[in-house]
Amino acid sequence: MPEIQWLFSRLDVRAVLDILIVSAIIYLLLGVAKGTRSALIIRGLVIVSFVMWLLSRAFELTAVGFLLSNLLPAIILAIPIIFQPELRRLLEQIGHTGGWLRTPFPSSSGEDAELAAAVDEIARAAAQLSRSRTGALIVIERETGLQDYIDRGVPLDAKVTASLLISMFYPKSPLHDGAAIIRGGKIMAATVVLPLTENLGPDNRLGTRHRAAIGITEESDAIAVVVSEETGRISVAYPSGRLIENLDQERLRRALRTLLRLEPRSSRAQRSSDILRRSRRSRARDEARRREPVRRTTEASSAVAWDTESDA
Repeated sequence: MPEIQWLFSRLDVRAVLDILIVSAIIYLLLGVAKGTRSALIIRGLVIVSFVMWLLSRAFELTAVGFLLSNLLPAIILAIPIIFQPELRRLLEQIGHTGGWLRTPFPSSSGEDAELAAAVDEIARAAAQLSRSRTGALIVIERETGLQDYIDRGVPLDAKVTASLLISMFYPKSPLHDGAAIIRGGKIMAATVVLPLTENLGPDNRLGTRHRAAIGITEESDAIAVVVSEETGRISVAYPSGRLIENLDQERLRRALRTLLRLEPRSSRAQRSSDILRRSRRSRARDEARRREPVRRTTEASSAVAWDTESDA
């Protein structure tokens, strides 16, 4: 009790502010690492450190305590190396000040109109590619520059049209492999190789295109449109690696306009919630369809086993 009173007596406004700042930094780092392999590394480090500290205190192991106290500075120095991707993503998220500093007045109505026209062409092309079950991956650049990826692909600098996108992803076209990157109303490059996400979760059904779409949205604020070659389904990946699936032409156009802030703020939130709700419903239906054959097979196997035991 006296220790608690002494602790509270030492607290002042500056100490509370100091604690809050450190807590906010730790919370941000854990939030960025959530769902990645780094979360497992952090958990492993915490468990090993706690076990070593507990053993050294319980059994008075001097060597273990000495090792633990001397390893701590080395671990602190190793953190920027071990968690380099997560720290980079955190700094990129902090650097995305456009959403915070955005004014209610459009910066350039010409750029918005050009991007809106590009969205309509992308939706038309995706619908046509979906009908023919032609795989495609289209990335729309936003505030985070993708010039590093553009330089690795085939430069085009062509106006976005549905016919050009369809011809690019035609299976026998030399530009069909890889992604197309769009900046404003221009296709900047094709056959671009994108990073693949490693955060697949328990469902490992995503193909290479979907993993690349999620990967680029994890490293930037870009938006990626994916057309599955196997099923013809249209999906949209947006920042933080989230995915909206099973879209048609009109829903894709509305989703892109909402994500790119091409609609009034009043209708944007309602449109986003509607899109996410429909995506969850379609995903639940797909999951039920995938489980139905398994359930029927299990029931048939049980029936066969019952008949066999009855005959015996």
